[in-house]
Amino acid sequence: MTSSPDCVVCGTCVADMLVRPVPLEQPIGGGRLVHVDPIALTTGGIVCNTGIALRRLGVTVAAAGMVGDDVWGREIRSRLDREDIRTGMMEMRDGVATSSTAVLIDPAGERSFLHHVGAAGDLDLAFVQRHIATLAACRYCIVGYLGLLPRLEPRLAEAVALIRSAGCRVVVETAGGAGAMADLVPALPSIDVFVPSLDEARVHTQTDDPHDMIACYRRHGAAGIVGVKRGAEGTLLSPSPGLMVEIPCIAAPEPVIDTTGAGDSFLAGFVAGLIRGMTPAESGRLGAAAAAWCVTRAGATAGLRSFDDTLSLARG
Repeated sequence: MTSSPDCVVCGTCVADMLVRPVPLEQPIGGGRLVHVDPIALTTGGIVCNTGIALRRLGVTVAAAGMVGDDVWGREIRSRLDREDIRTGMMEMRDGVATSSTAVLIDPAGERSFLHHVGAAGDLDLAFVQRHIATLAACRYCIVGYLGLLPRLEPRLAEAVALIRSAGCRVVVETAGGAGAMADLVPALPSIDVFVPSLDEARVHTQTDDPHDMIACYRRHGAAGIVGVKRGAEGTLLSPSPGLMVEIPCIAAPEPVIDTTGAGDSFLAGFVAGLIRGMTPAESGRLGAAAAAWCVTRAGATAGLRSFDDTLSLARG
């Protein structure tokens, strides 16, 4: 009998077209021809990015999301299967396109995104209810991205409470504008891990200092692990109210090629550490190491390494 997965990653799954190098510092302009490297198709979104990163780190993973009944949806399913990620909770929808993104990458690895929400936007509370029996058997459920799940976000608190009542810890991740603070606040008391990026936390809290951002989330009821990802400045974590831990950024062990997926990789390393019984600080360093490996290749998953390689970098 197959055991239950350690973690379900629920939310956006995307077909990504990577286009590099694109001179993002200036307008391309109408009618201009820009020569680029071979355009690559890869998977994206939290289900694929964080799910694959978790699997590379030795965590058993199930994917939960919606794709269209189209070539992109079938390719996403196929790639998840090849990564040994369970796809029984992946639903294919007729008449709607799979979520897709054109990722424009400049020579330094920074990115801009042209995104179509597609089928991922149909994920809602009823989806969570349909799969609650599977979620009940898992240790963690990662839900994201807040900001790109328009039908789920108004009922986020209900979804999180339902998952938590089934005995599964809940991690929420943000992207695409961060989502509305009004939708997040009722869910905060039930969220076990919430570590948005600096830009996304700024949208929620209307403050610029990471300590003030965390304090704002705490005032609104956040009781679990809260933090703010600050890119090259590392991550500020609050494992419990009143406690702050600085997680430094770990330098990439090879030249930086593409920062796509760095935040998703950090989250995967962090959750993998928690699943293995590591402290939040140790888990944060594992996340930083996963992000450091991620940026050494084009795309969100090509640079990812095994748990042993990632732990070695975290400790080195």
